[in-house]
Amino acid sequence: MSRLRVAYSAGYTVPLPAGHRFPMGKFLALRQILERDGIVGPKDIVEPEQAAWEDLALVHTPEYLYKLRHGTLGRAEERRLGLPWSPALVRRSRLAVRGTVNAAWMALEDGVAANLAGGTHHAFPDHGEGFCVLNDVGVAIRVLRRGGWIRRALVVDLDVHQGNGTAAVFADDPDTFTFSMHGAGNYPFRPTPSDLDVALPDGAGDEEYEEALRRFLPEAVTRSRPDLVFYLAGVDVVAGDRFGRLALTRAGLERRDRWVIGTLRGEGLPLTLLLSGGYAATPRQTAELHAIAHRTAREIEGRRHEGDGMRATA
Repeated sequence: MSRLRVAYSAGYTVPLPAGHRFPMGKFLALRQILERDGIVGPKDIVEPEQAAWEDLALVHTPEYLYKLRHGTLGRAEERRLGLPWSPALVRRSRLAVRGTVNAAWMALEDGVAANLAGGTHHAFPDHGEGFCVLNDVGVAIRVLRRGGWIRRALVVDLDVHQGNGTAAVFADDPDTFTFSMHGAGNYPFRPTPSDLDVALPDGAGDEEYEEALRRFLPEAVTRSRPDLVFYLAGVDVVAGDRFGRLALTRAGLERRDRWVIGTLRGEGLPLTLLLSGGYAATPRQTAELHAIAHRTAREIEGRRHEGDGMRATA
């Protein structure tokens, strides 16, 4: 039986003002669901430390990191971020970044691993926005590249919102390929171009979504020739999401994750699974949608290991 190692910290959850729109409760709920369903066990949960400031500086400017460290963001900067600054928020963001770094290392060892947070693709080098404080994928790729673990990386961003921050981080990096498939009529309204952007119209459902994905994901893989893939498996593409404007069914989301994970692992590509966005009616419902990708990854890896075992004994 294959295992699915995940990065998780209780520090991923911090207090927010009453009625805040961000579903902070989804992180703990997701861990509980994965444990309840036997997708991960206690030995599979790896707790990260906070990312070092020098690692964050591989992506973010000294001025922005100073403001985060000392709490000197202006009101307009906080509004753009969408989250109130606090020491706990900074700690939470650093923990989540290190969780993605750790998940990437584990993916290189195991084939697939996950961070039960991450995918903060709206964080730019010099500012945060859209509930994203630090760009975890950007830091992870540069930390791994600095250590000689990888050279080329592919970011598959299927959040309903275009990955503008990640696109900006890697705009001049020929060894990192950014692929974003998102809603055309949604935030950000002035996207930063990715290497490959696919914008879908409001109301696009399962069939239109699957057709586009099957057309463009193979192109992204061929063009990028990656050593490692980061999959931002946002669930805000599902009909009824508060901030999404697409119309996938739950079955369509399951098919998406099965096809993406199956295709990438079928190519032998190490895969780091990240949450990204999701804003269902409750944090628990959002976590149930996020769990689909983790359950699918565990099933696909189990079949791969069974197939390897059968070939070894043939």
